[in-house]
Amino acid sequence: MLRKIPGPIDLILPNSNHRHLSAMPLSPELITTIVNQLAINPRGLHGLSHWARVYANGLRLAAQTGADPRVVELFALFHDSRRINEDADPEHGPRGALLAEQLRGRLVDLDDAAFARLLTACRLHTGAPTHEDITVQTCFDADRLDLARIGKTVDPQRLCTEAAKAPEMIAWASGQSTQGSVPDNILGRTLHTRNRR
Repeated sequence: MLRKIPGPIDLILPNSNHRHLSAMPLSPELITTIVNQLAINPRGLHGLSHWARVYANGLRLAAQTGADPRVVELFALFHDSRRINEDADPEHGPRGALLAEQLRGRLVDLDDAAFARLLTACRLHTGAPTHEDITVQTCFDADRLDLARIGKTVDPQRLCTEAAKAPEMIAWASGQSTQGSVPDNILGRTLHTRNRR
């Protein structure tokens, strides 16, 4: 069953099991709120297909690294959510973190420690080479593994976790990125559903 959520781009999202936000950080309402405020094209290089691959990369890594999957899921949505262009935009991460802060308690429900990790990952994902926290490292790697979409080769020396540095992980993620694959997850289904309209 599909339901239409009105807004500037009128997303149609699949009705899913509506679990509590802490069990399912990415609610349809949160996704719609984020997409409707985008300054960039949601189908662009830093839009929903990229977010869906970051989500898939992150959860695949989290299963190996022990990272908090709630933070990884929310990072996939927020990390590029406040970009003002598809090119150089060094302050987009801090702006994405600010948006998460603005939505906390309404559409984002994380305990203080997990929320601090989300903010750190968003703020630092483009500038910091690594971080001491495994969840933040996993977020960084989930994004960096999708560089092939812009013609860059993933450099294992720029990755933080051993799971991300594994040649098979780099090959899989780079293949998904190069092909423009849109994973079958909540973010990917949002884009697929939108494209069918």
